[in-house]
Amino acid sequence: MAPKPEDAAAAAVADMKLPVLVFGISEIRRLGRELESLEDYLQSVEIRQPGTQPALPRLSRLLDALAAENQLNLLQEADRKKLGEFLEHIEHKAPNIHISFASDPSSNFTAKIVTWLRANIHPHIMLSLGLQPTITAGCIIRTDNRVIDLSLRERFTKQQAELINSLEKVGAAPVPAPVEPAAAPAVPTAPAQGAPAA
Repeated sequence: MAPKPEDAAAAAVADMKLPVLVFGISEIRRLGRELESLEDYLQSVEIRQPGTQPALPRLSRLLDALAAENQLNLLQEADRKKLGEFLEHIEHKAPNIHISFASDPSSNFTAKIVTWLRANIHPHIMLSLGLQPTITAGCIIRTDNRVIDLSLRERFTKQQAELINSLEKVGAAPVPAPVEPAAAPAVPTAPAQGAPAA
């Protein structure tokens, strides 16, 4: 039995890799547009100058990294088509995870998260980052069917009863009487100048 076309396409893209720099759907869409404009440019050059090998226009760092990671030559039509199918597959089929932080994570930290997710969850997982300053610290992770709240705010909410009990115990304990400061020793005053001595 011959494999279905969608199964064959999925198998073709399964071996392809995404560089760590490409981690969000917005980058995938931008790469798709750049690949389309490259395709248009190369077709127009072929029409104008048949039989010549055109030079590639300047590529973005992301597209260059993606082609290099998968050993694709963007001058070859078959490689461009394969890369286009891969980007379309990623945009519509790849799992997506959203993580909200209290402040912007550094690019180094983001790269570590993406590397871990692709090694342990899925090799083509997409990550979108969000800001939610009210979580104070930690993060909130959202997938298509689950929300995992790892924020400090949520931890305080879950331990609210314990915190109230602790505060009540402290409030019920006898408060020690305030200690009055010791009186300062009297300092003899010198007689005013010109005053007769006693």
